[in-house]
Amino acid sequence: MTTDELMKAVYNALTEKQGRDITVIDIHEISTLADYFIITHGNNTPHVESLVDCVQETMDKAGAVCKSVEGLRGGRWVLLDYGDIVVNVFSKEDRMFYDLERIWRDGKLVDIGAPKAEASEEKKD
Repeated sequence: MTTDELMKAVYNALTEKQGRDITVIDIHEISTLADYFIITHGNNTPHVESLVDCVQETMDKAGAVCKSVEGLRGGRWVLLDYGDIVVNVFSKEDRMFYDLERIWRDGKLVDIGAPKAEASEEKKD
């Protein structure tokens, strides 16, 4: 799968498990860290853990290798690093506190519903 296909698979998995306020930020033009940051939050610790499990299962099925997992024990902020895609699953409180959307505001918000041609044109800007 391509990076874009993996990103969409993660987005769909988070949507299916009712991840809250899912945000995808294209950071490839402003950082060598990754191509996409995906940010969401759960309602409580079991929900956060469920979202993380779903992402891991989806990426495992796609053959993507997780380079690093941080924060799994606390269940308040879990970071899954898949190289070109970094997934951040927060508790609502920690998401508001760390406000990654503000920190990465120079990236481009990705509209998953956008047709492929439009998404490609936006990437060129």
